[in-house]
Amino acid sequence: MTEPRCRLCAATLRHSLVDLGATPLANGFVTAEQAARGLDRAYPLHARVCEHCLLVQVDPVVPADHIFSDYAYFSSYSSSWVAHAARYAEAMTHRFALGASSLVVEVASNDGYLLQHFQAAGIPVLGVEPAANVAAAARAIGIPTEVAFFGRATAQALVDRHGHADQIVANNVLAHVPDMLDFAAGFPILLQPQGVATFEFPHLLHLLARVQFDTIYHEHYAYLSLLVVERLLLSVGLRVFDVEQLDTHGGSLRVYACHLAAHHAQAASVAALRRMEAEAELDRIERYHGFSRRVAAVLEELRDFAESCHSQGRRLAAYGAAAKGNTLLNCAGLTDADVICVADRNPTKQGKLLPGSHVPVVTPEALVAARPDDLLVLPWNIAREITRDMQPLRAQGTRFWTIAPGLRAL
Repeated sequence: MTEPRCRLCAATLRHSLVDLGATPLANGFVTAEQAARGLDRAYPLHARVCEHCLLVQVDPVVPADHIFSDYAYFSSYSSSWVAHAARYAEAMTHRFALGASSLVVEVASNDGYLLQHFQAAGIPVLGVEPAANVAAAARAIGIPTEVAFFGRATAQALVDRHGHADQIVANNVLAHVPDMLDFAAGFPILLQPQGVATFEFPHLLHLLARVQFDTIYHEHYAYLSLLVVERLLLSVGLRVFDVEQLDTHGGSLRVYACHLAAHHAQAASVAALRRMEAEAELDRIERYHGFSRRVAAVLEELRDFAESCHSQGRRLAAYGAAAKGNTLLNCAGLTDADVICVADRNPTKQGKLLPGSHVPVVTPEALVAARPDDLLVLPWNIAREITRDMQPLRAQGTRFWTIAPGLRAL
């Protein structure tokens, strides 16, 4: 068997972060007929860490075009995420004086959830989205969108057709690409000399500290720190000049990058974040040891909770047919025998079954009508939004729970 190698520095990967076994694709929802035929195939899900460049990564056992060409995630179904995008658009427009002569390009633009805010301000926009079904939703609301995977070749084609971008947005996509070097190399090609590219991604520091192992799934090929992202961007001719810490996705970073010769001065935040990561020992391979034991403890707690509900005759349901929830349920071995249903606002998921666990996905209204005794909120990063929307259940006496890093009442 060929030894796995780091996708950033090509070193042999000798250190395991956590082996989550074989799980189906986290967004691979199935119909009852497909489930009966066993079409939600499971693949190894093993996160490793490179001792040389410290990139945490999963083995690329599933090609990207098998995951992203037809995609079940639509950003607009999360009101809090759309609000986050609106704040971003307003802040970038003001900070970098974007206007009618500018071009804002979003890589992995999904259904236009973000670019619509720039467009409403009179700023020309262009989306780049590999999933044709999601791109169609963006086009339906008037967001020009090209269906393509981003990299060197795509970047040059975009320049030839649309010119250089003043601002490039890459929110929660850097972790989704198996060939990080080709992907990153597209940004300096597309970016105009004084332009700015921003990258948002969940911060590895929080994944480790808060045992956010449910954010590990096949379409997340990498788990990132500023240390690693600076190294990646510098290798393609970009430098980081600012960084912000965000609350999104359980704790994220927004990194600002530009060409090496651009005039943007480096903010004090960059050195401060470097110090924070050094104090957390993200630059030491020893920091990554022992994580699998902490994951095992969380999974045992969840299994015990589900068994307790069952033994007491309490009906357990869930909210949020999110990828992280599928990792959690599958790694814990919970099925539709343990969880009666999961509610989600996304109509493309409703009427289907979660991959692996085969829990039926229903509308929020159907969840309320089911009157569960306990509700497990799977996307803990938007738990506040969900508990607000599900107040009718609270009024009926339903107990609300989430599990990050351990089981807790909401």
